[in-house]
Amino acid sequence: MTEARTRVLVIEDEAPMRKFLRATLDSHGYDVLLAETAREGIAMATQHTPEIVLLDLGLPDADGLDVTRELRGWSKVPIIVISARGREDDKVEALDAGADDYLTKPFGVNELLARLRVAQRRLAGADATHGVLEIGELVIDVPRHLVHVRGEPVHLTPIEFRLLLELAKHAGRMLTHRQILKEVWGPNAGSQTHYLRVYMTHLRKKLEVDPARPKLLLNEPGVGYRLHDGSPSR
Repeated sequence: MTEARTRVLVIEDEAPMRKFLRATLDSHGYDVLLAETAREGIAMATQHTPEIVLLDLGLPDADGLDVTRELRGWSKVPIIVISARGREDDKVEALDAGADDYLTKPFGVNELLARLRVAQRRLAGADATHGVLEIGELVIDVPRHLVHVRGEPVHLTPIEFRLLLELAKHAGRMLTHRQILKEVWGPNAGSQTHYLRVYMTHLRKKLEVDPARPKLLLNEPGVGYRLHDGSPSR
């Protein structure tokens, strides 16, 4: 019996990029759908239920951020932005709008495939946050609020546990400061980045071999934090 291929919807107006993505994804076992405009992309997402969306921001009929917000209104499909916009503010805006990841053009095949694998793992583990999460040497027993790293128990405060769990639920994905603050501290804490900085320092001291050179709890300055899930470094 043939194994089902993961369906990826590419919303991209540049013909050479569409050709590159179709050839790359098809040769690596993905089922590829192509759309040139925002309108066409939303229609195909509705009709074909893709498992991952690759989305350019500079579309001819709408901004990709609007497409992201519209998709997020009714779908949890992983959205990976692929854009020539590489500024810090662009990344933050896309992630806050609901994108799961952000790739700046030009990018290599290996990096693209790594991001897709992260998205697939999140899909496969979407229901695991009610049980035990295992991410490399980190084990989180969610119901019992227990954490082990490298086989050793780690005592976390309630806020530290909520912070770690929020990152673990989205392992491999960059979460913005605002996203984390709203989920962990509540909707009115979106600008209190000093809370986050302090507690990330606490977590690193408890979980990292060398807190000054973190390998697990990673950050992109000005954007947010990511829990490393074992995929190649970016």
